[in-house]
Amino acid sequence: MIEPDNLSRAVEAVLFAADEPLSIEAIRAHVGEETDVRAALDEIAGFYAGRGIELVCRGGRWHFQTAGDMAHLLRREREEARKLSRAAIETLAIIAYHEPVTRAEIEAIRGVQISRGTLDVLMEAGWARPAGRRETPGRPLTYVTTPDFLTHFGLASRRDLPGIDDLRAAGLLDPVDLAMADMAIAEEVETEAEED
Repeated sequence: MIEPDNLSRAVEAVLFAADEPLSIEAIRAHVGEETDVRAALDEIAGFYAGRGIELVCRGGRWHFQTAGDMAHLLRREREEARKLSRAAIETLAIIAYHEPVTRAEIEAIRGVQISRGTLDVLMEAGWARPAGRRETPGRPLTYVTTPDFLTHFGLASRRDLPGIDDLRAAGLLDPVDLAMADMAIAEEVETEAEED
């Protein structure tokens, strides 16, 4: 077992050498099952706060990354922004907010059929993946977002996705969306009033 004084150093070494983000359980497999890995991670994150690299948790997995305000220094060539179609953006949003979700559920929410290529683009980007089959007739395939989705959009978890009030405040909802959201809220209030 690693001495408490060396635990933070050991965890730091494991994370530095890892070729992918690690869960707490994966870190414990290297440094010992009886260790307080969470405390070591907090200590390391505090140490690196405000420095050129930082320790972050994305989707329950920990890794080092370049501090956001320093990333521009490392780019030699301009990354070409990935252009997603409106259908792909809507599909990704539906998966993120409703996961696990089937293709039929995505189509019902969007109101139109989606092409297979739309889901393929999201899977190629590494932002969505199949998550098994639903135990209903036909056993449809379900889709979820990936840790790469969280990392790309700077989210610690899906709970960090913006809510309706955040989207409204940012001006990202068009008038039809606002009207639909207001109708949904009114229906919820009416249902609650009937239940009382």
